[in-house]
Amino acid sequence: MAPTSAPTAPPGTTAPAPPAAGQQLSHGLKQRHLSMIALGGVIGAGLFVGSGAGIAAAGPAIILAFVLSGLLVMLIMRMLGEMSAARPASGSFSVHAEKELGPWAGITAGWMYWVMLCCGVAAEATAAGKIVNGWVPGVSSWVWVALFMVFFCASNLTAVKNFGEFEFWFAAVKVAAIIAFLVLGGLGVAGVLGPGAPGTANLTGQGGFLPTGVSGLIVGLLASVFAYGGLETVTIAAAESEDPKRNVANAVRTAVWRIAIFYIGSMALVVTLVSWKDPAVVADGPYVTVLRHLGVPGAGTIMQFVVLIALLSAMNANIYGASRMAYSLVGRGQGPRALAKVSRGVPRRAVLASCLFGFAAVLAAKFWPATVFTWLMNTTGVAILVVWLFICVVQLRMRRRLEREEPGLLTVRMWGFPYLTWVAMAAVAGILALMTTTEGNRQQLYAAGVLVALLTAAGLLKQRRDAARR
Repeated sequence: MAPTSAPTAPPGTTAPAPPAAGQQLSHGLKQRHLSMIALGGVIGAGLFVGSGAGIAAAGPAIILAFVLSGLLVMLIMRMLGEMSAARPASGSFSVHAEKELGPWAGITAGWMYWVMLCCGVAAEATAAGKIVNGWVPGVSSWVWVALFMVFFCASNLTAVKNFGEFEFWFAAVKVAAIIAFLVLGGLGVAGVLGPGAPGTANLTGQGGFLPTGVSGLIVGLLASVFAYGGLETVTIAAAESEDPKRNVANAVRTAVWRIAIFYIGSMALVVTLVSWKDPAVVADGPYVTVLRHLGVPGAGTIMQFVVLIALLSAMNANIYGASRMAYSLVGRGQGPRALAKVSRGVPRRAVLASCLFGFAAVLAAKFWPATVFTWLMNTTGVAILVVWLFICVVQLRMRRRLEREEPGLLTVRMWGFPYLTWVAMAAVAGILALMTTTEGNRQQLYAAGVLVALLTAAGLLKQRRDAARR
């Protein structure tokens, strides 16, 4: 099967026609592109800035929160890697969900992920515009937002290798920044930089390792889970690489040490070097606070630049991921067929549709920030957990089917199957249950529940219509 082709339709459904010659996606991504996308994919603005709220809520126990959520993400990525290495597809988990559970599952998981990515584009463009407006106050932030949207839309309309090049260099900057932070932070802990070695004073001397109790740990856990969102894009991109099976396998196999070093390591350095009670941790971000503590000149400006790169990288990746997910869905008859057209190996109509939805979300942020935009962002806040739940259920079924029918395709295998799959599934369900404990998270659950219900109903209706036509 070609890496970007659709799967065999489940019983009772209508199989989409295979893509015509010249209508398939290109394979312009090289190994170095995939390697750097996978490496930089775990480093986002949520880590550089958003983690401050988690630190303020959980204190030093944020290390434990990131360890727990990191273990869950490792399991999710391993499951996704197993499926994607066996059946590479531009629709990734949506394709697998359709194959194993039916079109309703492919529609629900795929379009929910598409909405999440498009809304992410809006949020990232808005944040990036505010940063540049601070440097160039004479130009409105909305002008910068429009420029960023147009630029990345245009770049994604060209050959996929351009997306790969942008992400390669964006990821290189982010990786260099996080490695530099780890080195400087390590020197600070050793007492070589800054006011001197802090010892364990900040870890245990201000209310203990768990100063805010279990409730604070729960808030930190939720914050850390959402910081990991977006790792799935590498399995989508792998389908357009030169060797999809090998590339996705390599990306997943190295996910463990990336998460351990970049996320858990940096969080450990932050709470060791500065007090979790320092208001600057939230106001300026934990990384800026640490660099200032160590006496690094221009720390704020340096980190603003890195955060801007992280935001632009996320915009680029989200437009790419959304367009490929839309292309895969419509190619399988689960959306407007007009979006399935491919020009020179690029699904340009899917790119434009994704960018237009993202720009509509930007306008919603400007004109209806407390209604439409809030609902959209609340919806997408839980989308990643819904997708992870689908991945767990689908992997459980797909693994057993492949073991019976095509065991040779299992080049990447989930650890401790099926027990760790069940553990991951229970963990995701547990996180969703924890979200009911706070008002803000409950609102996200309600909004996401509405979208899941609508997409599932649409998917089941289409599935029945397809069955009736047979």
